[in-house]
Amino acid sequence: MQTTWQTLELHIDGHIANLALNRPDVRNAFNGTMVAEITQAFRELGASQDIRAIVLLANGPAFCAGGDLAWMKSMAAFDHAQNLADARGLAQMLRAIDCCPQPVLAKVQGDCYAGGLGLVAVCDIAIAAETANFCLSEVKLGLIPATISPYVIRAIGERFARRYFLTAERFDAIEAQRIGLLHEAVPVEMLDARITGIAQSLCTAGPQAVRQAKRLVHEVAGRTMDDALLADTAGRIADVRASEEGREGMQAFLEKRKPSWLA
Repeated sequence: MQTTWQTLELHIDGHIANLALNRPDVRNAFNGTMVAEITQAFRELGASQDIRAIVLLANGPAFCAGGDLAWMKSMAAFDHAQNLADARGLAQMLRAIDCCPQPVLAKVQGDCYAGGLGLVAVCDIAIAAETANFCLSEVKLGLIPATISPYVIRAIGERFARRYFLTAERFDAIEAQRIGLLHEAVPVEMLDARITGIAQSLCTAGPQAVRQAKRLVHEVAGRTMDDALLADTAGRIADVRASEEGREGMQAFLEKRKPSWLA
């Protein structure tokens, strides 16, 4: 697994990977290198059986300011094909996070704008400091938040997306929690402990069960409640109960001992 990056910092603590955006001088804004490195990092971390949770965080006062100005300036000269290729790179980055087998936690310590909101929305669990601010600012630049829209709309719903996509209003962490972008907004001095507690808790569960639970949400959400869905979910629980991890977990519970993945 690669450990040295131009735009990221990776620190692994036991079964928890802490991946930090590391361009604090430009408020952790995206450029082509960062997009490619985030994509690669999540693919590599996702392939590891030792990693049970990934924390996405950022160095410096801001979480992510969206697109880097120099990067955006270069795109102004792109033709349609070049713009399409660039946008697909960003889409692949978001998909790599979304499809990562392990749970991904967003630790939002500071302001988060435009494409940065996509990073927060695509994570499984999002916790921010109460002092963080958010903005879907694209229309102010004559753009639209197209690539991040599937994840942001999934998080906040169509009604709030209609407002914030159109107005580019800035909103605080309390509002971000109210509309569903965040799970929690906490005092800044509590952010480290809250993220650490959740990540450590995830590591106490059956690692394959956690992966399959994440996949379950992906594959069941939005489906019609019909016989096919009932058969699918029944088959999933039957498979898990018969698995080595499922049998071990139930046996450990009945014998009042720790399961093997905690030994």
